[in-house]
Amino acid sequence: MRRVRIMICMLLGTLMGLSAFAAEGKRYVNIVFIGNSITEGMGLSNPTREAPPVKAALYLSKRPEIGSVKYVNRGRSGCTTVDYLPETNTLFPWMTAAADSFRDETWADLVFSIMLGTNDSAISGTNGCPVSPERYYENMRTIIDRLLALYPGCRVVAHRPIWYSPNTYNGSKYMEEGLRRLESYYPQLQKLVDDYARRFPGQVFLGDTTGFDYFKEHHRTDFQAEKGNAGIFYLHPNADGAVRLGELWGKAILRALEEDKTF
Repeated sequence: MRRVRIMICMLLGTLMGLSAFAAEGKRYVNIVFIGNSITEGMGLSNPTREAPPVKAALYLSKRPEIGSVKYVNRGRSGCTTVDYLPETNTLFPWMTAAADSFRDETWADLVFSIMLGTNDSAISGTNGCPVSPERYYENMRTIIDRLLALYPGCRVVAHRPIWYSPNTYNGSKYMEEGLRRLESYYPQLQKLVDDYARRFPGQVFLGDTTGFDYFKEHHRTDFQAEKGNAGIFYLHPNADGAVRLGELWGKAILRALEEDKTF
C-alpha cells in the first residue's frame, strides 16, 4: 500500500510539473549538437565552457520565452558526414545515446543542431573525402531520415558550414579546391530543407547561413591563427568567435521553434 501511495505521489508530482510548464507559457528545449572540431571547440582553452554549443545554449536560456535548455555536445574532431552515417556504426550510436538520455522528458522539445561539411570538403586526410555535393546531399538526407524515424516530432536544424582560409592545410589538406567544394554544399543544403518541407513539414529547418560570410570578413579577429603546411591558416573560431557562432546557432534554433504556432 505504501508503495502505491509513493507511485501516486510521483505521478501527481509529474502532472503538477507539466501543468506548471504550461502555465508559464515557456519552452523547454533539449539539444544534441552534431558536428566536427568546430562544434567540439578545438583549440579553445576550456571547450566545456567556451565551445559554440555552450554559447548557443546560453543565448537561448536568456530568452524570456525559454524555460530551460539542456544540451549535449557531440562534435568530433575530423569527422565527416560519412562518419555520422548510421550504417558506419561509429558516431551515430554515440549521438543517439545522447538523444536517448532525453527520451523521458516528453514536455521538452528535442532539437538536433547539425553543422557538417568542413571535413567532407577536404582534398585528402579525412574519412570519405572529397565528398561531392551530390554525395553530401545523400549523406545528410540519410542521417536526418534516421533521426526523424527514431525521434518522431523532433526538430532538425542544419546550419551552413562556415568559411575557412583557402590555404588551410593541417593534418588534412583543404586549400582553395576544398573551399570551393564547401561552397557547393550550400545549395545542396537548401535543396535538402526544401525537400523535407514537403515530406516532413515543420521538422527540418535551414539553420544559420550568415556565419560563412561573417567569419570570412572577421577571420583575423574571430578565428585562431594556426600554423599549417601552407602557412598561417584560419579554420577554428577563437573564444570570441565561438560566442558569435553560438549566438548564430541559437538564433536559428529559436526560429525553428517559433515555427510551431503554439509557441
